[in-house]
Amino acid sequence: MIDLRPLRHQGFRSLWISSTATGTTAQLAGTALLFQVQTETGNTVLTGLVGAASAAATVAGNLVGGTLADRFDRRSVALATTAVSAVAALGLAAASAQGGVGAVFCLVVLQTVATSCGAPARRTFLRRLLPDQLVPAGVALLHLSFQVALLGGPVLGALLLASTGPAPAFLVDAIVSLTALFLLRRLPGVRASSARVSPFAGMSEVWRRPVLRTVLLCDLLATVLAMPVAVFPEIAAARFGDASRFGFLLTALAVGGVLAGLLSSRITASARPVRFVVGGGVAWGLALAGFGFVDSPAPSLLLLVVAGAADTVSVIARGSLVQLHTPDEVFGRVSALEGVVGVAGPGLGNLRTGALAEFTTPGFSVLLGGLTAAGAILWTTRRGSRGRVGGRW
Repeated sequence: MIDLRPLRHQGFRSLWISSTATGTTAQLAGTALLFQVQTETGNTVLTGLVGAASAAATVAGNLVGGTLADRFDRRSVALATTAVSAVAALGLAAASAQGGVGAVFCLVVLQTVATSCGAPARRTFLRRLLPDQLVPAGVALLHLSFQVALLGGPVLGALLLASTGPAPAFLVDAIVSLTALFLLRRLPGVRASSARVSPFAGMSEVWRRPVLRTVLLCDLLATVLAMPVAVFPEIAAARFGDASRFGFLLTALAVGGVLAGLLSSRITASARPVRFVVGGGVAWGLALAGFGFVDSPAPSLLLLVVAGAADTVSVIARGSLVQLHTPDEVFGRVSALEGVVGVAGPGLGNLRTGALAEFTTPGFSVLLGGLTAAGAILWTTRRGSRGRVGGRW
């Protein structure tokens, strides 16, 4: 079972509670946002534009936030960006009640930039709050909270929308963000010692260190080559008889992630975590290849549970390596790069899967992507294994 020892440390406990709560309400607010834009405009292009704008704001916010985290006190950066996010959420509640889609769109971009800008600083706290041997377990607990938020946030959003409408969802998000401010105040103040803060230093550091370069490249290959979500509605229509049931496919991925997180102690105790990065990435690709090949509901859901579990295994191992093998003076910028990979990779992967499906079939697009991802990860790791971590992978 998952190692719960990090929760004995008060600072980590505050970070974990705030991350779980804000992650859940962010999913709740995201569900409310899509609902409001779609119901008020009836325009699916505008709904898609909201997602594209949020992705662009996330990338920009991470890049700026990484530099800020290495230049200023990291707790101050986390507190300031959380405060801006809370104010934006309050504005969203007011704008949603008035029915102004334009104002809602602008406030969502502001909130996304603020949250993303503070993300690199928040990720740097983990190894300050825990001894090195517990850092992987801390990574696993934080990722588990993310998976729980993915499962619980949309469900809470659906219940709230059915009874009260979208405005209260944004208000709940604002209240939780304000509460997170008090929890984050318990974290230690950390001002990085970097005298030279170049936004490209994180990329240079990743390129110089074989372990960081390899694990981030594995994540990029897994998502760019094999992300299947873009064709879930079409596959759901073919296998379930109703495109609206694609939510079952998303839930299966999240269920696999939660199960792997709950059973993560073998990963967090491993002396060779790169093997889990590689094994998880290959298993992700092969499970998705199987998902593209089968054509009935039960095997489809089972293979997605396996894929979700494999992805979580890889993410926990990768996060542990980034935490333990990144110099403090560039930690914010390397964390920002990790966040950008986590956003850009799935976006590009969904674009690739959807484009290929237009010329072939959704199943073939996923099948080919999964096999290509598994092969590319194995080839990349074989080349990267010349780099060592403590004398061994």
